Amino acid sequence: MAEKNLRGKVALVTGGSRGLGAASARRLAAAGADVAIAYEKSGDKADAVVRDVEHLGVRAVAVRADQGRREDVVRLVAEVAQRFGRIDILVNSAAIFVGGPLGSLTPEETERLWAVNVHGVVTTTSEAVAHMPDGGRVITMGTITAQRAWTAGFGDYSATKAALSIYGRSWAHELAPREITVNTVVSAFAETDMGIPRDTDLGRAALASLPFHRYGRPEEVAAAVAFLAGPDASYITGTDINVNGGWNA
Repeated sequence: MAEKNLRGKVALVTGGSRGLGAASARRLAAAGADVAIAYEKSGDKADAVVRDVEHLGVRAVAVRADQGRREDVVRLVAEVAQRFGRIDILVNSAAIFVGGPLGSLTPEETERLWAVNVHGVVTTTSEAVAHMPDGGRVITMGTITAQRAWTAGFGDYSATKAALSIYGRSWAHELAPREITVNTVVSAFAETDMGIPRDTDLGRAALASLPFHRYGRPEEVAAAVAFLAGPDASYITGTDINVNGGWNA
């Protein structure tokens, strides 16, 4: 059973209806935090996460918001802050993937990719920290392909994630006077619906690149999120925490 070291805290998890976001929401709730999740399309999955969280004895709510639309993000944060009174922990997990060779993305695809993966995270963070007590936590989901390209076709997506790592380091300086920590959890290939199918050539190459020769489980990534959200991580900020099965060993 998880230690209840987040009892009384309020967490907002974007992209919380599926994948790493849903796993993080459940793990934070298991540690005692009240949890708000944001979702765009997966309403049924969001409701299921809320039920799971409430079953753990904490409060939960799901709010629909398009992270690529600034007005949605502003409304999301305001609604969560009004409902719970504050936001102690922000987990930026919402993201989309668009890939392809150099120059293959349409202007609309590129604009949407950066709107969701970068501008939406910047807006969510800036709005959330306005409701965050001193000593809060900002945790953003990253990717190993932002550290090393690995293969062709990931450049546009990886660039958005690399931008978030730099933003995180800058925010760590800005928010340090308030003892708010800012970190990025960098996962490798994970068992999520955004993951590379294992039965493809690319999936087999991904497995071969990992010493464990398996994809990471969402719960393993969520455990790192919960640690960074907790009191034992109070002196960790401005860094990438690799949860990648030894990918860069």
